Amino acid sequence: MNGALPMPDLDLVPLRRALISVSDKTGLIDRAQRLAAANVEILSTGGTLKALQAAGIPALDVAEVTAFPEMMDGRLKTLHPRVHGGLLGRRDNEQDATDMAQHGIPAIDLLYVNLYPFEDTVSKGAEYDTCVENIDIGGPAMIRAAAKNHAWVAVCVDGEDLDAVLDAMDNESGSTPLALRKRLAAKSYGRTAAYDAAISNWFADTLDIPTPAYRAFGGNLLQALRYGENPHQAAAFYRTSENRPGIATARQVQGKALSFNNLADADAAFELASEFDPASTAAVVIVKHANPCGVALHDDLATAYENALSADPVSAFGGIVAMNRKLDAVTANEVVRIFTEVVIAPDADEDALAILSAKPNVRVLLTGALPDPDQTGWLVKTVAGGLLVQERDTGRVLPSELKTVTKRAPTEQELTDLLFAWKVVKHVKSNAIVYVRDGATAGIGMGQTSRLEAARLALSKAEATAIENEWDQPHTRGSVCASDAFFPFADGLKAAIEAGATAIIQPGGSIRDDEVIAAADEAGLAMVFTGMRHFRH
Repeated sequence: MNGALPMPDLDLVPLRRALISVSDKTGLIDRAQRLAAANVEILSTGGTLKALQAAGIPALDVAEVTAFPEMMDGRLKTLHPRVHGGLLGRRDNEQDATDMAQHGIPAIDLLYVNLYPFEDTVSKGAEYDTCVENIDIGGPAMIRAAAKNHAWVAVCVDGEDLDAVLDAMDNESGSTPLALRKRLAAKSYGRTAAYDAAISNWFADTLDIPTPAYRAFGGNLLQALRYGENPHQAAAFYRTSENRPGIATARQVQGKALSFNNLADADAAFELASEFDPASTAAVVIVKHANPCGVALHDDLATAYENALSADPVSAFGGIVAMNRKLDAVTANEVVRIFTEVVIAPDADEDALAILSAKPNVRVLLTGALPDPDQTGWLVKTVAGGLLVQERDTGRVLPSELKTVTKRAPTEQELTDLLFAWKVVKHVKSNAIVYVRDGATAGIGMGQTSRLEAARLALSKAEATAIENEWDQPHTRGSVCASDAFFPFADGLKAAIEAGATAIIQPGGSIRDDEVIAAADEAGLAMVFTGMRHFRH
């Protein structure tokens, strides 16, 4: 039976030897100098070793420890018993100590490794072979070994970790406390898990495997949130390896910290705004509780905002405003007239930012670009004991793909509004009905348990908006209507007719399509089928 060697303090472990091998060398020299000043022996490899030696920092090549040269273009250098034994050896275990002494294995008290930049390589669109070469093998193996032996070894996967170790050494006479080593170990396993998830998902996508036997998702912490949807729920915001402009890549230029609901709503608003090509039209989206309450298109951004706001000014109060073009001063002047939680845009000019700065509570996010609505990706929803994973809804229809099923075909203006309404309804919670007139939403019914109720809700909101704006009648009069799924009965269509719609866009496919078409013909409506639905739960 293995015996145990007495140790003076199982909590504090003196840090005498470190192994450093990093691809990201930001801050490396300053940190290594602090280690050297603390009389820590440094082992290193490859480019890291060269950088340390060039800076005059004493460092020993790992190859001198292993008595085995680096080979295979750097693929093989740290996968050796004298490295992993130094990381895994238990200092209080008699057999481990005997083995280390017999085989000349030096104890390693600190590992600082950041991994090959696989995620960045993929995001830059590198070729297959380049991505494969950026899969780190030795790094994750060492990290996992050091983390397992956290009773004795501190493992760092980024510069902030090493800063924490250095500060602890200053406070503990060159030692690291067990509580810190545990936290570092926990973080390091999260890092390797996220890294492996990025690799496995890249393989699945590259090889067109939509349902791999094992599916993993990982991310790095961007922000610890005050709470989730409600104050009693803990929450945090993580970034995945997906290269998609939006809230995870945005630069916040003013305002207090974003909340869980702010982030969710800003994402919903910006994704909808990105459906519209900024070279063709300005688009403004106002979202409240993950649903659009006003969406409008126009040649200029300020008018698009005014039209989106007038579509439902009551719901817009305290909402999220997203746009597909650079925010200008004229539009900013309009935005600050009512209370707005978040403004998100690809960019903003200096005059616009100066205007918004007068409202310091408004969070302003600049993304630098729009997400591509055609970019594929995976959406994840948790259920009890599992994950539901699906592709992002990139479905869209061209005018040539629409099937006119009524006696009357839509006019050119109706067709323009129908296609606009179809893009909007895709982003509304089901069951969803959207009325549009002249490039602006006129009424939105969302999240209802029947399509009839969705149509009625949309009209009810339009009527309330007409009163608020002092219009003679709701803008559903003379509008077009989009339904995210087929009308199972004619009653929902008749509700749209009563609202004043003159044209309908819907997927079709109901066993009662003939009944619905007949009702449309009787009212003189134009109706087109898309052959595609846009459920959103």
